[in-house]
This record gives sequence, structure tokens and C-alpha cells, in this order.
Amino acid sequence: MRILVTGGAGFVGSHLCEALLTRGDGVVAVDNFLTGRRANLAHLLDHPRFRLIEHDVTQPFDEPADQLYHLASPASPVGYAAHPIATHLVNSIGTYHVLELARRHGTRFLITSTSEAYGDPLEHPQRETYFGNVNPIGPRSCYDESKRFAESLTMEYVRQYSHDARIVRLFNTYGPRMDPADGRVVPNFIAQALRGEPLTVFGDGSQTRSFCYVSDIVRGLQAAMDTPGTAGGVFNLGNPDERTILDFAQQILGALGRDLPINYLPGRQDDPNRRCPDITRARTQLGWEPVVPLAEGLPPTLAYFCRELGVSEDSGFRTQDSGMSATAGRLNPES
Repeated sequence: MRILVTGGAGFVGSHLCEALLTRGDGVVAVDNFLTGRRANLAHLLDHPRFRLIEHDVTQPFDEPADQLYHLASPASPVGYAAHPIATHLVNSIGTYHVLELARRHGTRFLITSTSEAYGDPLEHPQRETYFGNVNPIGPRSCYDESKRFAESLTMEYVRQYSHDARIVRLFNTYGPRMDPADGRVVPNFIAQALRGEPLTVFGDGSQTRSFCYVSDIVRGLQAAMDTPGTAGGVFNLGNPDERTILDFAQQILGALGRDLPINYLPGRQDDPNRRCPDITRARTQLGWEPVVPLAEGLPPTLAYFCRELGVSEDSGFRTQDSGMSATAGRLNPES
């Protein structure tokens, strides 16, 4: 198949491109490198079935494909805080342009939305039927509300044109190729710990997140795209292994064998207090659930950050959950 991936130079997008090539597809990645990283695709540039187009999807373009994965958007608090208007535009005008492209060519379509669509949820765990608790004018709204708009627009193409489109809401994802400076909790904690700095926790650390390894997310995206009968469907993808932020900080310190203080700062406005996906729908309709526990996902992630930050891996860091050494993670550090 010929597959188009917008946001292909991003963290998840680059792993998706790699997985699609591995199974034998032809892949065209589109990215304007606002927050995407060229280094994420460097190992794919010479692949005979891969092509990279540098383009901003808020401008029309035409690229026939059998499937279109729409991942383009800043996705971290640092990214969308630095580019709030661009975030609004890519998820509104950009989504319109790629939906029109897909409609013209009869292309099966998938858009990645976000657990942020639920805001600071009053329902726990969050099901796809929950409408959310979002501040429409808060500092996070450029991302939250533009993603909600993108979902609404996608569903109109399903209703008005019977287009083969589906929505996937991604929960916290981690793994190699995360930008160390993107401001999310995983790169923040790891980078601070590797530098021997106090770990920064916003609030009291009791807020929860669910961390899903990137290879599991990529499998889920492919399942949502490829499973028959999913047009018009909405699916949570994430790991229901819910942990407090403070517990996760201790996991990182334990994995690196570091004893560092925690620096508590005031909580961020509209930061969700609890976040955990209900993945019943993905389990029953897609046959998907995460299979990589934190104990297995941390070593390759830590190895990647060591390389990015120029820190030696010789200390042989270990995970608290299983005692797995970083050497095991190095077998396929980019998986």
C-alpha cells in the first residue's frame, strides 16, 4: 500500500513510518519541522519505499494514497505554548485540507486526537463516550480545543460524505526519539536525572498518568486503521497502568540508580488531576492492548536519552520493577 503520514518527523510519526516500511508499505512523510525533528527520519531517507515532503499542511497539497494517518500538530506543552496559533491552524485548516485530500482520492483516514480532549476529567477512567471537562479559553486550549474541533470536522466527513475515517485519542506515550526539551514529564524527569538535577514536580505529585510505550501505540494505530468496520469509530489508545507522577519520578531515579531531591512547583493551570484510559473498546473491537510494561520500555528509552544528552551508559542502569539492565534495552534501542 501507499501510505501518507502527516507529522511523520514527530516522535510517534517517525516510529509509525518505520513500522509501515517494515511491513512492506510505501510511505510518504509530510512535515514542516515546526516541532518534528529531521534526525527522527535520518535512518529512513535512503529507503527505496520512503519519501519525505517538507510541507505545512495548513496549505493545500495533493498526494494520492491508500491510507492517510494525520498526526501533524505540536503535542507537548512546550510545543503548543510556543506555537499556539500554529497549533490552532494545523488542527483546523490543516485537518480540513488533509480530509479534502482523502475525500478526493477515496483514501482511508485516521486522525490522532488526544486524551487532552477530556480536559481535567470528572469521569475516571475516561471512556470514549465522555464529553470532557475542558477550559475553552485557558492556556492549554490551543491544543485541547483545536483537537476537539478536528474530531468534530472528521465526524462531519463521516456523516456528510460517508468517508472512511476514524479518531484515535492517544494517552501519554514514551520511548526513543522523544525530544529531550519538549517539556513533558518523561523527558523532563529523565533529562534532569541524567544531569544530576532535582526532578521538577508540578503540584504535590499525586496527579496520575498512564504511560504507554511507543511500539504499542504504533500497533494500535495500525489496528484502528486496518480493522474492518471502524469507520466513524473513536478509540482510546494508552496503558491503563495508572501511576502517580511522584511514583514515576521514583521509577526514573531507581532505574538510573540516582538519589536526587524532588523540587515541587505550583501546579499548572488546567493540568488534569487524573488521567487513565478505559481501553475496553480497543480491546474488543481492535484486538489491541499494550504489551510492553514500564520495566521493559524504560531501558531503551533511557539508552536513547543517554545518547542524546551525551551521558555514558556504563553505569548499567536498572528498572525498579524487574531489575532489567539497560543492556537488554540496547538489543533494539529504536524499537
